[in-house]
Formats: sequence, structure tokens, C-alpha cells
Amino acid sequence: MSYLTIPIGDQSPKIVNMIVEIPQGSSNKYEYDHDLDVFKLDRTLYSPLFYPFDYGWICDTLAEDGDPLDILVITTQPTFPGCLIAARPLGVLMMRDEKGPDEKILSVAAADPRFSDIENLSDLPSHILKEIVHFFDIYKELEEKQTIVLGWQDVETAHSVIEKFRLQPGAEH
Repeated sequence: MSYLTIPIGDQSPKIVNMIVEIPQGSSNKYEYDHDLDVFKLDRTLYSPLFYPFDYGWICDTLAEDGDPLDILVITTQPTFPGCLIAARPLGVLMMRDEKGPDEKILSVAAADPRFSDIENLSDLPSHILKEIVHFFDIYKELEEKQTIVLGWQDVETAHSVIEKFRLQPGAEH
């Protein structure tokens, strides 16, 4: 079974299935190779940075860049590439990169009771949001690739973005 065939989940867009590509604290950029059905090391970040939270994609979506929709999930501990997590979206970081629009959904692990009262961006410490913006603002700088962070949008916008990029039944990645 391919990771790309895992459904988004019955409670989408309020709870979505996501697959971790890059664990929190890693500077290794892993990507899923669907032909080989493995996670491979794509590159290491050029800067002495690390991903602030687990990072991956929302199942059953396809964004404008031709890849599944990106998502960060706040967890108590880092997980591992290939981990399936039910995530509750809180908002979306609107961005652009060299390929065009590049939205990043921010979420929490739905199964973690520590996050049961966190429903939107305003429930998080503002410093967490600043750290995420800072990371995405500079993480490609030494590669001489440009990213433009446009800002945070609320949970309703995140739900709309998820629905916009959700694959229709029978559609392929």
C-alpha cells in the first residue's frame, strides 16, 4: 500500500490524516519516493536550522505545486518519517516560493490531551507562530532560493484551503 492512498479522514477538514516526512528538530529534508515506496534523504538544510515541528503532507490532497498540501503538526515529542497522525488544523501560513503559492497548514495532534483545548491560532503562544514564520522566512536563504511569508490566516481559512486541494474520489496524485 502506498502512503498516497491513505484517505484524508472522515472528519476532514476539522481532523485530517497527515504523514510525517520530517521530524521536529531535524535538518534533514526527507521526501517520499512513491515509485520505491520509501522515504529518502532529499537534502540537508543549508543553514544551521531545524524544523520547528513535525512536517509532512495532508493525505488525499494535491496543492498547486503538484505535491500534497503541506502541514506542520505540534506534538509533545518528535515522531518519524512515515508516521500517520490525525491532526486538528488551527490555521494556515500563506507563503510563496520559487514555484508559486505554498500554503502551510499548522495543526496539533488530535490524540494528544495536552492540546485538547487548542482550537485556533490564538490559543497558541504568539512566540510559536513567530518561530515558524522565522524558520520559513530564512530556511532556503543559503540555497539562494526565495520564500515570501505573507502571514497567518485563521482556522476557517485553513479548512477552506484543505477543501480546495482535497482530491476528488478516483483522482490520482
